Amino acid sequence: MAAKQIIVIGAGFSGLSAAATLAAAGHQVTVLEKNSIAGGRARKFTEEGFTFDMGPSWYWMPDIFEDYFASFGKKVSDYYKLLRIDPSYKIYFGPGDEVVLPTELSEIYKLYDSIEPGASEGLRKFLAESEYKYRIGIGEFVKKPSHSITEYFSWKILAAGLKLNMFSSFGAYTRKFFKSKKINRLLEFPVLFLGGTAKTTPALYSLMNYSDMVQGTWYPEKGMYAVVEAMENLAKEYGVKFVYNANVTSFSFEGNQIKSVITTDKAYTADYVIASADYQFFEQHLLPEAFRKYSAKYWESRVLSPSSLIFYFGFNTRIPKLNHHTLLFDEDFEGHADSIYNNPRWPEKPSIYLSCTSRSDDNVAPKGHENVMALIPVAPGLSDTPETREHYFNMVIERMEKYAGLSLRNHLVYNRSYAHSDFEKDYNAFKGNAYGLANTLLQTAFLKPKMRNSKVKNLLFAGQLTVPGPGVPPAIISGQMAAREIIRLN
Repeated sequence: MAAKQIIVIGAGFSGLSAAATLAAAGHQVTVLEKNSIAGGRARKFTEEGFTFDMGPSWYWMPDIFEDYFASFGKKVSDYYKLLRIDPSYKIYFGPGDEVVLPTELSEIYKLYDSIEPGASEGLRKFLAESEYKYRIGIGEFVKKPSHSITEYFSWKILAAGLKLNMFSSFGAYTRKFFKSKKINRLLEFPVLFLGGTAKTTPALYSLMNYSDMVQGTWYPEKGMYAVVEAMENLAKEYGVKFVYNANVTSFSFEGNQIKSVITTDKAYTADYVIASADYQFFEQHLLPEAFRKYSAKYWESRVLSPSSLIFYFGFNTRIPKLNHHTLLFDEDFEGHADSIYNNPRWPEKPSIYLSCTSRSDDNVAPKGHENVMALIPVAPGLSDTPETREHYFNMVIERMEKYAGLSLRNHLVYNRSYAHSDFEKDYNAFKGNAYGLANTLLQTAFLKPKMRNSKVKNLLFAGQLTVPGPGVPPAIISGQMAAREIIRLN
């Protein structure tokens, strides 16, 4: 096999994964990244002694990370230390009403029984089916490139598909097991925060609940960016070259092939190109119209997952009521979901997710201080103004003060906000989305934007807007799949 010159555009999880996989197969790989560091939406920043992960904060599906490093003969522990979060997280429903999820499954069964007598029996059945979905979903479905529906034409997959509840909604599925509204909200929160509603998301995604309760919630010491650094270092071990502040502007073509990738500073020769940057922006703004697979109308018809309004707070006091992960569900959950998916608007009374990594890690804040990321999922494409951010800043601080029983405003020593316009500026994110496409039935597997561009012979896509979908583990798998397509052809 002759080594090929391969350009990977974007150093997010999918780009890092693709680059290392190709380099390990003997190809010469260069990664072009428009920002100053790797990570994409998973970048980090440090200000005034506080270190913040900018995006992903949940480390679920630990076997996906282990499998990735194992494909290079490595282990996660070769690069970073994992800590089990105990308890996993806390959900606050109102004064005197909160649920703390234990790490031990036996304790989770007791918790469910305390909410709904006899619910542990339903949970055992629910988790058994969710484990099956996880094993088959990850093993048989998620790792398929989904070029065509025919990839799924096998008796094994068709038989499995019937058990995966692809055509049942997540909400209808969970209600077969539990009557308690509180339990159903416990099970549904990953769906709202990762791109869907319980009514529109296939029940297949109960596999996330299996990972949550059985595999557990983890944290890489020093933050999620430790995973980015690990993947970047692994890629460099195989000779991958990284060029930062390299904004791709255009391409030169020879027939139906890209011959070079052009940045503001330089042109890079390419036998193959993997675009792990925003798919819609890449196609609609960088590719000449004749080479676009999808129309602007197609992209407008896609159902996007939420954007996010994020605040990065540094406090010069400890906040004992906060866990590493705390979810404030003390307002109208259904109304918040409606404001994202049905009638897009800024939510009146949103649910709020708080990530306080300083509860688990002394490396991320000065002694006696707390770093808090407060995140509100919001509809993509909204008008993002300073006045709007100020309104929600005051709302979040008041909600935090009410929950924590502390006056926090006077202890706030660092504050930064991040929303639609920032996602667009930093990542060229379509409508300022944060997560990619919503996980609806009509945007699953071969119904997602294709990994291959049929009009450009040597171009493939990876990342959250193509298969398998949004989230860190799927992004890693997406990069591997795109890389293996090139390896298979050579």
